[in-house]
Amino acid sequence: MVTGGLGYIGSHAVQRLLRDGHEVVIVDNLFRGHREVLELLAQEESVATRMHFVHADIANRSLVRKAIMQHRVDVVMHFAALAYVGESVESPLTYYRNNVAGLIELLTAIDEARRITGLGVSRFVFSSTCAVYGDTGDAERPLAEDTVLAPVSAYGRSKLMCEQILRDEAARLAASDVPIACAALRYFNVCGCDRTGVLGEDHRPETHLIPIILEVASGKRSHVAILGDDYATPDGTAIRDYVHVEDLVDAHVRVMNVIKPGQHRVYNVGTGRGASVLEVLRAVQQVTGVGIPTRVLGRRSGDAARAVANASCIMRELDWKPSVPQLPDMIASAWSWVRRHPGGYAS
Repeated sequence: MVTGGLGYIGSHAVQRLLRDGHEVVIVDNLFRGHREVLELLAQEESVATRMHFVHADIANRSLVRKAIMQHRVDVVMHFAALAYVGESVESPLTYYRNNVAGLIELLTAIDEARRITGLGVSRFVFSSTCAVYGDTGDAERPLAEDTVLAPVSAYGRSKLMCEQILRDEAARLAASDVPIACAALRYFNVCGCDRTGVLGEDHRPETHLIPIILEVASGKRSHVAILGDDYATPDGTAIRDYVHVEDLVDAHVRVMNVIKPGQHRVYNVGTGRGASVLEVLRAVQQVTGVGIPTRVLGRRSGDAARAVANASCIMRELDWKPSVPQLPDMIASAWSWVRRHPGGYAS
């Protein structure tokens, strides 16, 4: 089961799982997901009979429980969440309700299905975030999994709460007849698109830096707003670690395949290299050949100065490494999809 399976990262996960031969149940409320993804994926060979869509919110416990039992779900990849830092600062209760209460309902549905059937979900892979670290104030040191957790936004705090809930649930079930394996993947900045050209990144509204710059490059926006140029970084703009969406999905699949019942694991997923906003702008200009006008605005509440991953743990334990390690190549995959789909999925 893939929750949020019609969103950006979730859809790429569904695509990979289907291509690997799995049967996939997609749960999505279509708030920010795209129904067009179903049509695109169904065009691939032998997929239609292995892909099932449940139009539901994860908080709809009865529908989720029914889907788990009907399809004998063994693994859940949980992507469904609200994920805009700025929005979370403005509407924190909405984020706690959706992200935290939603997870509780999902776990309750899993537990109820287990009690009814005696079977159930044995592995749970959770979409967490580097926002759980907050702003460390250290301009140089990459963030490891044992870095102090001090999120500065409601989004980051909601994800940290979810991690703790999963840890407690895994501990509760560890000694039972039906233990569950849980893993939380702390993503850094995800970018790029499916390199076969089928799936892309299409947020409404768009808040992610690279898609916004590409909108300027394709004539949909007049300029890029740089949110702060006074950070304690070499060029004054915020630094982030960018990881290609297909590499992120590969991390999920590797975790899914190795975690054992009763385990709870946490992994950072990133390249270990940071790029500032200005460096990203230059990389986009290099890829597209288009000049990008900018305007400097104030900082966005909740944003950290720097977030770069120490991903040595997942690299060492799961032999994971990025197949698209260079930022221009990540951008090129996104630019290719934008040119093919100038109106996003609607086109």
